[in-house]
Amino acid sequence: MQERRVVITGLGIISAIGNHKHEVWQNIMNAQTGIAPMTLPEAASIKFSSVAEVKNYIPTDHFEKKELDILDRFSQFCLIAAKQAVSDAQLVFTPELQQRTAVITGTSIGGQHTHEKIMYDLYRENKNRAHPFAIPMVMPNAGASQVSMAFGLTGPAFTVSTACASSNHALGQAFWLIRNGVCDMALTGGSETPLTYGFLKAWEAIRVVAQDTCRPFSKDRQGMILGEGGAMLVLETLESAKRRGVPIYAEITGFGMTSDASHITKPSQTGAEQAIRLALQDAELEPEEIDYINAHGTGTMVNDAMETAAIKNVFGDHANKLSVSATKSLHGHTLGSTSALEAVITVLALQHNILPPTVNYREADPDCDLDIVPNAARPKALRHALSNSFAFGGLNAVIAFSNYN
Repeated sequence: MQERRVVITGLGIISAIGNHKHEVWQNIMNAQTGIAPMTLPEAASIKFSSVAEVKNYIPTDHFEKKELDILDRFSQFCLIAAKQAVSDAQLVFTPELQQRTAVITGTSIGGQHTHEKIMYDLYRENKNRAHPFAIPMVMPNAGASQVSMAFGLTGPAFTVSTACASSNHALGQAFWLIRNGVCDMALTGGSETPLTYGFLKAWEAIRVVAQDTCRPFSKDRQGMILGEGGAMLVLETLESAKRRGVPIYAEITGFGMTSDASHITKPSQTGAEQAIRLALQDAELEPEEIDYINAHGTGTMVNDAMETAAIKNVFGDHANKLSVSATKSLHGHTLGSTSALEAVITVLALQHNILPPTVNYREADPDCDLDIVPNAARPKALRHALSNSFAFGGLNAVIAFSNYN
């Protein structure tokens, strides 16, 4: 069977820089970060003060009370993003299409809010029972299952959990399933809501979180900033999109993934390079054809220098012509859903031919000597782009996107 072209026809997103794609893109254009002092009641006892929280979110604006009783916050974000994406793609699911549509999501931790509430009730409040729906609220596949039920989708549905690469792995799997004829369409992306007291204390202990803000590639960078959010994309065959007569945002052309097999937290340049090369190979693109990279760009000393070296090694002299930005400086590091947010942003960049900025940048670092689009969005004609994800555990996933023509 001939491989089929896979295009993106719907986008949905909820994040610290906006609760739908238009608001997100406007804040990107204005270089407006969503990082701010956290509002968690226990904030005073956490050593870092800033996070990237979703703002102006009222759950009852989106869900009935009985629905909220069985939806963890991460599932809420997954459903909201999926509904936006389906509406954006002008989709009406027929019985046949329901059978041929996949739901593939990524998350690192699943229902953390529910999990922490259970622990608090049992160990602090000395209660002797948990919420009757605790398990289906906590399980990492809850988001995918809720999306599947919301639209009656009976094709493949599953969740990938590979730390910060989860959503890129999900997108890549969805892309391959459609390209190879297993499915005709997919709802794919991810969601994450890690801003709970216990989880923030765990990140405090690992000492990679910045005290003020995220400054990727800046010499004075101090680390990452945790955030929350979700994003979902509608993928379908080019033939389907043309038949439906809907606008096409971009095309997914390649996917590459590797494992470092070296260290649980320290990233490997070799693994990152190979994932990039595999994505290029899968997309049948030469390195010189890439115009933009949405970098993993966490703002840690080790990651940003490693990623710069990997890009320079893969692209050679063309690295000097590439534009590379780290949008985690805007929406924070949302762990398992980060690459879904970054996919939406990369697709919008291709659509508008505008480079998203790396904000909060203050000082050049000789170890990060790339065009990192500092502090302001910039016009540039874009044909092909990559989105990098390099996760704890040494798990790497890179997606290649192309401007549809």
